[in-house]
Amino acid sequence: MRIFKVLNNNVAVILNEEGQEQIVMGRGICFKKKAGEEIPDEMIDKEFHLSTPEAHNKFRELIQDIPMEHISLGEEIIAEAKKRLGRRLNDMIYISLIDHVHTSILRFLDGITVKNVLLWDIQRFYRDEYKIGLWALDLIEKQCKVRLPEDEAGFIALHLANAQMDEEVMHDMYEITKIMQELINIVKYYFHIDFDEDDVYYYRFITHLKFFAKRLLDHKFYEEDDSDDLWNVIRKKYPESYRCVGRISEFIQKKYGHQLSKEEEIYLTIHIERVINKTGR
Repeated sequence: MRIFKVLNNNVAVILNEEGQEQIVMGRGICFKKKAGEEIPDEMIDKEFHLSTPEAHNKFRELIQDIPMEHISLGEEIIAEAKKRLGRRLNDMIYISLIDHVHTSILRFLDGITVKNVLLWDIQRFYRDEYKIGLWALDLIEKQCKVRLPEDEAGFIALHLANAQMDEEVMHDMYEITKIMQELINIVKYYFHIDFDEDDVYYYRFITHLKFFAKRLLDHKFYEEDDSDDLWNVIRKKYPESYRCVGRISEFIQKKYGHQLSKEEEIYLTIHIERVINKTGR
């Protein structure tokens, strides 16, 4: 491979066969080398080709100042997450997660730890991602001899949950999770129940809440349509669940300044009715 640009001793930008920039990494691959010179294939440990120019440019800027060990750690966590979750992850995860791993290790070595006040909710809402976060802590300890606190498993889980969103812009999953927790609590206290968190209807409910919270933060909502007939059927058929949605609507209006549409009320009522009937009142 021929060097297009040297980023540091261990990282270079090359042009692939299609003329697109690609980032390659290996210990000492650019030592005493400059643009135009060749890198032996056997010296390259990692290759990165991010699909969007924004992700590629940010990643290229980020890795110039991060140790190769931390980049490899982040990449290994992402690879494990893709395998376990079986889902596509937004390319921005290479920026957010690698930067987080690097920063959290440096913070810990400086004696600084950050409390994750949503850790319990993250464990409930993002179980698979949280398990990967715990696995990542073991990996970091093995490779860097640093045992990060359990709070960091929660932060890693949020990054992974965020990367499963379809859009290129990374969302504030911390804020999304807080909104989900607020709405779950309204339902929980309205019906005086504890949820069966292994139930498929609970999983569908929190998935709906996740994307509702995302729309709320993005100020993107269902447009009003001719839902009057279905809305009338749903509120009569499931009166208690609909009254619970009324509490949610009041809360959303007061705290976030958004009035639920009839379509949003329909979806919330149906999800609540299903999860309540499975849980038992």
